[in-house]
Amino acid sequence: MTWSASVRGETFRFADLRELLAKANEEKSGDQLAGIAAGSRRERVAAKTALADVRLGDIVADPVIDDSTTEALLAAHDSDAFAEIASLTVGELRELVLHPSFAQDWPRLAGAITPEVAAATAKLMSNLDLVAAAHPLRVITTCRTTMGEPGVLGCRVQPNHPADDVRGILLSALDGLLLGCGDALIGVNPATDSVDSCAAVLHGLAAFVDRLALPTQTCVLAHVTTQLAALERGAPVDLLFQSVAGTTAANASFGIDLALLAEGREAALESHRGRGYAGEHVTYFETGQGSALSAEAHAGTDQLVCEARAQAVARLFDPFLVNSVVGFIGPEYLADARQITRAGLEDHFVGKLMGLPMGCDICYTNHVDADQDSNDDLLLLLASAGCTFVMGVPASDDVMLHYQSTSYHDVATARRVLGLRPGRELVEWLEAAGLWRGGALVDTSASALPGGAPGRVLAELTA
Repeated sequence: MTWSASVRGETFRFADLRELLAKANEEKSGDQLAGIAAGSRRERVAAKTALADVRLGDIVADPVIDDSTTEALLAAHDSDAFAEIASLTVGELRELVLHPSFAQDWPRLAGAITPEVAAATAKLMSNLDLVAAAHPLRVITTCRTTMGEPGVLGCRVQPNHPADDVRGILLSALDGLLLGCGDALIGVNPATDSVDSCAAVLHGLAAFVDRLALPTQTCVLAHVTTQLAALERGAPVDLLFQSVAGTTAANASFGIDLALLAEGREAALESHRGRGYAGEHVTYFETGQGSALSAEAHAGTDQLVCEARAQAVARLFDPFLVNSVVGFIGPEYLADARQITRAGLEDHFVGKLMGLPMGCDICYTNHVDADQDSNDDLLLLLASAGCTFVMGVPASDDVMLHYQSTSYHDVATARRVLGLRPGRELVEWLEAAGLWRGGALVDTSASALPGGAPGRVLAELTA
């Protein structure tokens, strides 16, 4: 099937759905690098105009990528619910999603939204549309604690250390807790992907959580096979992590396939049984626009569609959290603050529309045209959009990964400005510690911590 549309007397033709979707995408340096972007603003407008008239049933019937990932996603598709909306056009779905009553129907329809449908809808939306449409969509998940409730902006404490030193990691995590961060997760990116290092950090985090009776989850973001090996050695795994992509070839470049992820999830569930976990969400996934293209595994498909497919892969494994690391890959894929901001809002909306507990690492590498002001802008936009969680990195500067993100102070400030709070379990812990009163942080001194000052706590934990 081909499509065409005219703008100011100039007619543009699109040979197939893949081309139409790519050229309707907002400007991204990665799509330009791949040679699939619109050649002009007029062509982009024409593609959006044509895309608005495409029926959702035609999108599902015409997969843009033919691989085993597509087969798995279609096998999991809620075709009964999709029958309710199959005759709508993309433009009509956009209007439906933006209607104030959509949130009432959305829980029934989320499983019917394929990644291509979600991405197509986002391509017709402004930044404000993406904020407004995502805001009422709440995805509530539970592991040790619960995330996604109304009025909550969660935070993953990211206490990375360039040598995986457990004391340094715990000190950084404690710093975040004093500012109300860590309700979503304490998650460490290891400097080395060794089983010994992964297990040591997992044991250290577990002892830290137990010593302070912290209501949170922990994770070491090593390769899934490394985490499973650590689990076999007796290391405690709250959440099993893996970066995922939207094509079979891209996931192969990560050293994974869907069968491995399913096996890992079952192992994590089995390790939780009988240990008092509140819920059965045991996976944590990270995605990001450009990952498939950087692996030369995008199959001619644009970055947003590939990102939506990566999120749909995560959806197959009932995740506790999904995180778009929006500006981490570099300027070859998102050139500047404007493109990063757009991608962050797209990723959050698309994930929420598909029923995912979406968070975002609002970040940029040091060689991209962005800065902390643009990070602040996106933080406030995503928090207003109901983002499930963001990152808390000491001073916004990750000393191991060498990129810029959002700090503990940034998260605390965004919550205060927008009237948001940490998850309820951490609020209760902070209240008991004397750190939260009347809906706000009241004290960041170490003396209020249960168990004493940080130095003594850390000495006991690492003795």
